Amino acid sequence: MAVKQLATFANFDALDIRAGKVVDVNDAQTKKPTYRITIDLGPEIGRKISCGAYRNYAKDYLLGKAVICIVNLGPKKMGPETSEVLVLGIANAHGETIFLTTDSNVALGSPVF
Repeated sequence: MAVKQLATFANFDALDIRAGKVVDVNDAQTKKPTYRITIDLGPEIGRKISCGAYRNYAKDYLLGKAVICIVNLGPKKMGPETSEVLVLGIANAHGETIFLTTDSNVALGSPVF
């Protein structure tokens, strides 16, 4: 993948990136195989839905996992589903999506900086 052009700190600062915890996982009703993931982002933000391509994980494995999310991109329609937050991830050597997480427990809704 080509390196993207230089961004300003203001570009980064405009994103509201937070830590959350997966509290529910179901099959999403989308064209691509995705999960409908409910994420607890703490008392300030509450629970939000994300539709993500994390099918390489078993549903029960994802439950309770810490994830890193962008919470201020606005809702995105994905077929009949609406994704409210974007769970950040990276592709592994097999093209599977690996979620970004924290190294230790942090408060739900903690901002990433």
